[in-house]
Amino acid sequence: MQKNYQIKKNELNTYLQTDLVNGLTQEEVKRKLLEEGYNQLDEPKKRSIILKFFDQITDFMILVLIGASILSFITGDLAEGFLIIGIVIINAILGLAQEAKAEKALESIKELSSPQAKVRRDGKDQLINVKECVKGDLVLLDAGDYVPADVRIIESINLKCDESALTGEAVPVDKTDEDIDEDDLPLGDRFNMGYMGTVVTYGRGKAVIMDTGMHTELGHIASMLTETKDEQTPLQKSMASLGKILALIALGITVFIFIITIVEAYLIDGGASLDVWKEAFLTAIALAVAAIPEGLPAIITIVLALGMQNLVKKNAIIRTLPAVETLGSTAIICSDKTGTLTQNLMTVKNVFLHGKMIDINDKTESSKALENLATYGVLCNDTKLNKENDQLIKIGDPTEIALIDLAITLNHTPLDIHQAYPRHHELPFDSERKMMTTVHKVDGKTVAIIKGAPDVIFGRTAAIDQGSIDDLSLYVDANKAMAEKALRILAVAYKVIEPTEKLRSLSFQELEHDVTLLGLVGMMDPARPEVKDSIALCNKAGIKTIMITGDHKATAVAIALELGILHEDELAITGYDLDQMDDEAFFQALDKIRVYARVSPENKVRIVDAWKKKGEVVAMTGDGVNDAPSLKKADIGIAMGITGTEVAKGASDMILTDDNFATIVNAVSEGRAIFANIKKAILYLLSCNIGEILTIFLGTTIGILIFSTRVTTLTAVQILWINLVTDSIMAIALGLEPKEKNIMDEKPRDTKKSIFSDGFGSRIIKRGIMLGLLAFSSYILGWFLSSGASREIHAQTITFMVLAMAQLVHSFNVRSETQSMFKMQVNPFMIGAFVLSMSLQLLVIFLPFTRNLFGLIFPTMIEWIIIIVIVFVPVGIVEVQKWIKRHRRL
Repeated sequence: MQKNYQIKKNELNTYLQTDLVNGLTQEEVKRKLLEEGYNQLDEPKKRSIILKFFDQITDFMILVLIGASILSFITGDLAEGFLIIGIVIINAILGLAQEAKAEKALESIKELSSPQAKVRRDGKDQLINVKECVKGDLVLLDAGDYVPADVRIIESINLKCDESALTGEAVPVDKTDEDIDEDDLPLGDRFNMGYMGTVVTYGRGKAVIMDTGMHTELGHIASMLTETKDEQTPLQKSMASLGKILALIALGITVFIFIITIVEAYLIDGGASLDVWKEAFLTAIALAVAAIPEGLPAIITIVLALGMQNLVKKNAIIRTLPAVETLGSTAIICSDKTGTLTQNLMTVKNVFLHGKMIDINDKTESSKALENLATYGVLCNDTKLNKENDQLIKIGDPTEIALIDLAITLNHTPLDIHQAYPRHHELPFDSERKMMTTVHKVDGKTVAIIKGAPDVIFGRTAAIDQGSIDDLSLYVDANKAMAEKALRILAVAYKVIEPTEKLRSLSFQELEHDVTLLGLVGMMDPARPEVKDSIALCNKAGIKTIMITGDHKATAVAIALELGILHEDELAITGYDLDQMDDEAFFQALDKIRVYARVSPENKVRIVDAWKKKGEVVAMTGDGVNDAPSLKKADIGIAMGITGTEVAKGASDMILTDDNFATIVNAVSEGRAIFANIKKAILYLLSCNIGEILTIFLGTTIGILIFSTRVTTLTAVQILWINLVTDSIMAIALGLEPKEKNIMDEKPRDTKKSIFSDGFGSRIIKRGIMLGLLAFSSYILGWFLSSGASREIHAQTITFMVLAMAQLVHSFNVRSETQSMFKMQVNPFMIGAFVLSMSLQLLVIFLPFTRNLFGLIFPTMIEWIIIIVIVFVPVGIVEVQKWIKRHRRL
């Protein structure tokens, strides 16, 4: 049987039932999608909802609690047994809902950041999600694209692919459209094939899809792999470790409480009945369950994932959860200039030709030389041109589109130029050569047209059009003058070559040396109006903005000064200057350098590495294949969504859908807000847990001294209920807090510090102690305000209401450490969660059935006053603390 690489090029139409010129029709695509399925690798089978439910109740402490409920059934206390089981099931359902919400949020982000492919269908080029590719699709490949499936090359223009992911061979492989007859060729020798997961590193071409999804070579490898790991953020990992530590502490406390309860029973009652043993056991286990913040990792995931979804609305797609966490710590933003700091709307302003500077506008008089320059600018150009409804649609790089517009300004028709002088050969642009070349037949001669960076082309110039080589200094001066006006400059040159049958085999050496310089084209790309304010905000937030560009130094400096990136005593250097510095000299100058011009991909990696060695969190923007190493090296790699290649996007942590610097700053601000909200959720959960532990601990240890008898501040079911209504719902609502106004007033967070540093840990403990002391104080008041056999049930009722309601009210304290809760922006999620939780708590006390079930009594008027006053005491205490903090800052 023929292998894919052995099928003849002229047989592909029939073999795949496709059209190698116009591609498939939409109807054929729909049919093939139904037959073949999506072009994606199989994911590990997800656990069923039943298994996930059992995951929620197979935690050791939950199993012990279920055992305790069985003990209640055995001793005849059916109500308590059913109540414990009911609370366990509700907790499991809430945990399951949290997990599902987090999964759904992450899936939606994954969908947004999935790679895309360029295909031709019904004769029209379009960008589609890679998973929508089908067998027979005509694929257009450019440098920087991922090969979307296993494909047969049908046109190659210097096409090269990096196949190291499959073969381990690091050197890019030259691709051809030639037929191959040999049998059993290894993967690396199938030069007319491209494979899913490999990368186009150079050139361009066309290919037709032979296999998709699990039928690809990558799919065969994937079918052998079954293991998968969920990605956890550093914060999630530290919270998981904290959970284990708290579990051990809680276990120690509960064992201590259990022993004390039994010892007290022997000291006071002369022995411990089965009921005492059961009560002590149930209380200890319930406290352990309440004390361990088992839902914290899930809550963090939900807050991070929802934060990612919110950033999508603000033109930033975050590809990984750890990136959200790191985002708020960003201290250095290394940004490209063109399109990110500027508008990427290029317009030709000046042309330097035959020793004269020409202003370009609607009144510019054309000349033979200017027409030649415009024609060459259209020919050495990869802009895709289509005419729709008498309107010319231009898709491509803004710099190249500006050259098309120059021809239109001079009353030329770019499509006619393409038709008159078809392209016979090309050497695509790359960032190392900083130029591109195309070959055409012009007036009976074979002409190579070269377009690129002026300083590079000057070094290869052997002659000047309509002048002598001595005039080169005029062009060098003109280049400098235009750069000082913040123009982006391209040089256009040409070389007449001898006709040859082997035109496509001509190399860089033969086409791009000893060229004739035709002229310079200067374009204006104005700064984005919103960027200046964003950079000022960065300065205020302690974030340094570094401009890194391939443009001329003078152009970069002009834009940097305009935007406020470059200040007095700060430096602008070129990639050449950087290469001349050793690591020590560069490290010493690093803090002062704000602009890097004419940089190479290696320069970018070095800049990022230097800042990281200083201990800073670095964000780096990029759009090309050669930017991938620096994007990977940065803590936050940021790819351009409009101009970025698929390789750059794949190497990044964040994709800007609008290519705008202001979006990066907004994302950093949102990242800070997300992390601040996670801290609020942690502060709330852990302080509430400490309050619950302390309430029980104080009752068990010193209750006998105060009340001269053994007391139970709260029963097992009361503890479990408080934990149920106060924990997860309120914590998630805190995670959805609106951004505080002063979020960008602080310096970036030091990622080396623990989350509990700078007084955060002590704040949790202090707030927990406050809640515990207030709850226990309410028990004391309830005890001494009552008398007789019902005094314990009165005391428990007040404690039950105070501890739950105080925690719910306390959640509003946590919203800010400085702003008064009465002056903050309304958070509808907080209001909704508070109303729901408070309603559930009040229903327990107001409904006779649930009141009896929980062993409570309806409070008297005096007791209600006590409950309400104590519940609002934390508000008063924390508001005073905030007032002191605010006035210390003044």
